[in-house]
Amino acid sequence: MAYVVTDACIRCKYMDCVSVCPADCFYEGDNMLVIHPDECIDCGVCEAECPAEAILPADDADQKWQDLNAEYSQVWPNVTTKRDAPADADGFKGEAGKFEKYFSTAPGTGG
Repeated sequence: MAYVVTDACIRCKYMDCVSVCPADCFYEGDNMLVIHPDECIDCGVCEAECPAEAILPADDADQKWQDLNAEYSQVWPNVTTKRDAPADADGFKGEAGKFEKYFSTAPGTGG
């Protein structure tokens, strides 16, 4: 069972998860991260580190998030180094409906 990132990450992108992931399985979009399901080793370390509570076990997440993580981890760049969250991240933490309002298919910078 892999872990997945949900819409709670959108516009927050804290990246605390990236620094603790032993498998380097995070991929970066313009305004959120995703987890590659075949690279995730199911350790769960990332889930506890996420300030936005955006990471869930795949079995506990809607199929939408499983599919989105699988799709975008194939096209977005791998990210292995934590960077600072966007300056306005705290303002979006806990906001409902972020996927419909803000999701972007654009890749991030990776690194």
